[in-house]
Amino acid sequence: RLGSGAALCRVCGCLGPRCCGRCRRAAYCGPEHQALDWRSGHRRACGQHAAGDDSADAVPEHNEFLFPEYEILIEPEEPEFPADSADNEQGAEDTSKDAKEQEELGAAGTADEAFQSLDEETLEAMAKHETEEEKIFQTFKKQVAAEPEQIVRYCRGEGPLWVSGENRPEEKDIPNCLCGAKRIFEFQVMPQLLNHLQVDSLGESIDWGTLVVYTCADSCGGGNKYLEEFIWKQDYSMGS
Repeated sequence: RLGSGAALCRVCGCLGPRCCGRCRRAAYCGPEHQALDWRSGHRRACGQHAAGDDSADAVPEHNEFLFPEYEILIEPEEPEFPADSADNEQGAEDTSKDAKEQEELGAAGTADEAFQSLDEETLEAMAKHETEEEKIFQTFKKQVAAEPEQIVRYCRGEGPLWVSGENRPEEKDIPNCLCGAKRIFEFQVMPQLLNHLQVDSLGESIDWGTLVVYTCADSCGGGNKYLEEFIWKQDYSMGS
């Protein structure tokens, strides 16, 4: 139970206004979860707990219907290249630039001859090899590779890291907050969470490229109440 005395559903941990009609102790959010718990063991345990035993009210620790829980560590996102290493890499790039140019010039003649022998279909395929969609996906992969275990990326007021150039919301697609203010990007849920929740092999049942959350630009808060915000689900492109 919560500190306020409100009961929690034994299956999902949400508020449980419904209770078992037999023992009047086990709480549920609705008939579906009550039926699930009855089949999974409450039928045998119902009414077996002593008057002072609170275990009947508790959400079972090992519940096959709940996702596993983890601690979320908050760390700043490191820059792709530290300042000092960037200077060193720039120096190395300058020293090797002349050699690379000579090598490219030497290879240019051979490449021209090869291109002349290719048919039009092959040339067209090569021209489309690196599309804009591929560039976006490669940028996403490169950013994620720096922190492969990242599950939430927080960057309020800036832009999300898109996994695809398709299915991006326009300004008109994002509804204003109930207070009338615009909603802006605050954080996004990364696909690595699917692996931690052990649902990354369930096909189309649960899947996303990224979940982008937009919240009130004025942070109106709504007092002590939970507010419904806006989430945009972007899937991986079929071509990625």
